[in-house]
Amino acid sequence: MLSIREQTQAIERQVLSQNAAFSDACLGREIAEPACAFRTPFQRDRDRVIHCKAFRRLKHKTQVFLSPECDHYRTRLTHTLEVAQIARTIARALRLNEDLTEAIALAHDLGHTPFGHAGERALDQRCPLGFKHYEQGVRTVKQLERDGKGLNLTFEVLDGILNHTVEGQPKTLEGQVVRVSDRIAYINHDIDDAVMAGLLCEQDIPAQIRQTLGGSKSERINTLVLAVVRYMGRPDGAHCGAQAPAHPLDPETAQAFLALHRFMFESVYHNPVAKGEESKAEHIVQELYTYFEARPEQMPEEYWLVAEAEGVARGACDYIAGMTDRYALDMYRGLFIPKFWQV
Repeated sequence: MLSIREQTQAIERQVLSQNAAFSDACLGREIAEPACAFRTPFQRDRDRVIHCKAFRRLKHKTQVFLSPECDHYRTRLTHTLEVAQIARTIARALRLNEDLTEAIALAHDLGHTPFGHAGERALDQRCPLGFKHYEQGVRTVKQLERDGKGLNLTFEVLDGILNHTVEGQPKTLEGQVVRVSDRIAYINHDIDDAVMAGLLCEQDIPAQIRQTLGGSKSERINTLVLAVVRYMGRPDGAHCGAQAPAHPLDPETAQAFLALHRFMFESVYHNPVAKGEESKAEHIVQELYTYFEARPEQMPEEYWLVAEAEGVARGACDYIAGMTDRYALDMYRGLFIPKFWQV
């Protein structure tokens, strides 16, 4: 009698596209493990990501607006969930492996610093090793989680994490789906947050963009998802291969999507109201790095051990990259802000 996992894998062979990543042909893990009776390798990866500490910390990490007071602004966690939802929708329409798609989507931002891209820039400038959140994401799941044992994820998921940015080239279609879903999600929820913050309104978006993509968040997401499905589902296979486009869209939709990105950089991502505090955030991250680089023994044991094994720069970078916004702020206050004298 077939196990539940084997039955699931047999169903995959019957219903998924020939271009999908089949779990019974998984490339494996760095450390071999016995097969699970119930879950496929990609299902196990998804579960490991959801239960790991780095995933829980995403709820207190900045997406665009630093430590917003309103409960409805996105955090890195809600962004991740929106990416997973969009990616699964596309994967299902293309008959790709939804479990692999979801595992990559849920893990893609685990390496992000506190304070969003401001923190990433600060660490990249100060740490001599440099810093890229997608590389740190792979390091997090391979070497930092579970007290240094790592999550031992499949090679397909690791590839998707490493290559989820525009510059990356995922080896699986599932990874390519997550890469474009990330951009669809953040550009649209950032508009939503900017409208909530009073930085812009929907009518500020150029008319040509609204005409092509739609006049609301849901219309734009629907337009872009349908366009991705049409493009990636073409029979000519042009979507496959090492040079898969970061925006798998028809030319008209791709042009409007890029124009929307330019609009957002001008209106929000470089807006002094929204980003006025980022220089302070960068200062906090860099001061923390300098402090712990000079005093590695004051870091928690797990990072002090990294510093001993791989160098102080590596340990300090790992420690600070894993911090949430509020943890970094509290640490900075404790180290650098004088306390009032109490009798």
